[in-house]
Amino acid sequence: MTNAPRYPTTPDGRYFVVRGRLWRCANPALKEADRARLVSDLMTARGAVARARRAQDPDAEAAAHAAVDIAKRALGERGPVWWDDGTPDLNRHMARTGPYADWFAGLDVTDPPPKPRKRSPAKAGA
Repeated sequence: MTNAPRYPTTPDGRYFVVRGRLWRCANPALKEADRARLVSDLMTARGAVARARRAQDPDAEAAAHAAVDIAKRALGERGPVWWDDGTPDLNRHMARTGPYADWFAGLDVTDPPPKPRKRSPAKAGA
């Protein structure tokens, strides 16, 4: 078994690439214990989003989305960038069209296929 990253990460460590799109990485300056706690908080909040959707509870879903946002901001994946050299945030930009284009063109990228989405029983028969 390998510990290779699932997705390519830009040489500066700021983004990883999924289906050609840049996604901001967590702040590498976070202590490992803090990062682990925040990732746990994020996964708990994502689970709460799913439960709220299944329950068709819009208030609970909104609260869960807010908890996801709080965790992602604390991780550095959203909000102000965690680097201080003035480089703009390219989160969600295409890797092939910007300062990472040459790097990305040199990759042999074969993204794993997207996971199939689970269909709720109510929608499966619709």
